[in-house]
Amino acid sequence: MSAQADSGWDLVVVGAGPAGAATALGALHENPALRVLLLDRDDFPRDKACGDGIAPHVADVLATVEVHDVGQGWKPLHTLALRHGGHGVSGRLRRPVWVIPRRVFDARLVRHATDAGAVLRRQRVRDVRVDRDDRDNPMVDGIEAGVLVGADGASSVVRRAVGRPVSGRRAVAIRGYSPTPPGRQGIQEIAYGDRRHPSYAWAFDRGDGLSNVGYGEFVPDRDDRPTRRLMMEELERLIPGSTEGGTDWRAHHLPLSGWRPESSASRVLLVGDAAHLINPMTGEGIFYAVATGVAAGRAAARALRDGSPAGAGPRYDRAVGRLLSTHLRHTWAAARLSRSPAVLDAGIHAAGRDPRAFDALVELGLGDGRITPRLAGRLALGLAAGLTPRSRPGPASHRPPRRR
Repeated sequence: MSAQADSGWDLVVVGAGPAGAATALGALHENPALRVLLLDRDDFPRDKACGDGIAPHVADVLATVEVHDVGQGWKPLHTLALRHGGHGVSGRLRRPVWVIPRRVFDARLVRHATDAGAVLRRQRVRDVRVDRDDRDNPMVDGIEAGVLVGADGASSVVRRAVGRPVSGRRAVAIRGYSPTPPGRQGIQEIAYGDRRHPSYAWAFDRGDGLSNVGYGEFVPDRDDRPTRRLMMEELERLIPGSTEGGTDWRAHHLPLSGWRPESSASRVLLVGDAAHLINPMTGEGIFYAVATGVAAGRAAARALRDGSPAGAGPRYDRAVGRLLSTHLRHTWAAARLSRSPAVLDAGIHAAGRDPRAFDALVELGLGDGRITPRLAGRLALGLAAGLTPRSRPGPASHRPPRRR
């Protein structure tokens, strides 16, 4: 490796998952001549603990950087089923989703990034140096960057380097792959539990004979985490048979979003999980990762074009604010409301009675949606009707919302 290869990089991205690859794509789409270095501790393809759900919003963002094969080779899913105790609803999604293993999805994005001109290097980053006075460029293991992006996940080294604690509200989850039984083919199923809310089990059909199955819950205290055994028991209890024949079990932490986006340092941007951007209601993070990655890449490219790398942070903050500020306030509120079993049941009841309320819940949980007036009204009606845990009907009814 020549000395020049380790210096003079316009943009260095730590982490080549969806957030990091999207950052490279955003930057190179803006300016194909940029020198972009992607650093990751793993080779690709590699596994990553995740629910593997790819919402259509992800495809929308990637299409803006000329990536159009998000779901290629994978069967789209059109049905989402929600259940809590005796309440249940199964509805047709307005737009389909995909369930694509991260081993496939991440490698696909990395390939697009390198095809666009990014250089991928396997390297475990250990030393990140940032000049708080903004006089010198950031350094990553001796590599100089005009702009540095931290896309290195929940335990981000870059995040710590800029003085941001790796803390805040978290969830913990376990994921595996098990055979899809006939009754769950073509369905994304979520069954809410009765432990710390939000807590739920899931079974997402991949369309290839296997399902991504798992269980996760909110962790109020880092020292009070559920054991692997407990999570497996909850998964089997909430979705019977889901653990049978399961393999590739992996647990992971999710740093949940707050009520507003974090601000950035001038030349150092945080994206995806490193920015603590995980939907606190559903645990979904791939849309946030891709959307903030593309925004960070564009902000970096434009700041470098203007000869002012320190302008990358403010540009990025404005872009993320426009994209997510209102949405994060709504998901923050929804996550807190859903801690109440009565509100959770009212939400499922509302989704079962009104297709637009169902759609609003999906947008809120998978994309950049809001608590719409219609959804709020339906929730209020459900609560007024006394849909509490003590007044649940017997068996769960999976009624599709009527489309008007």
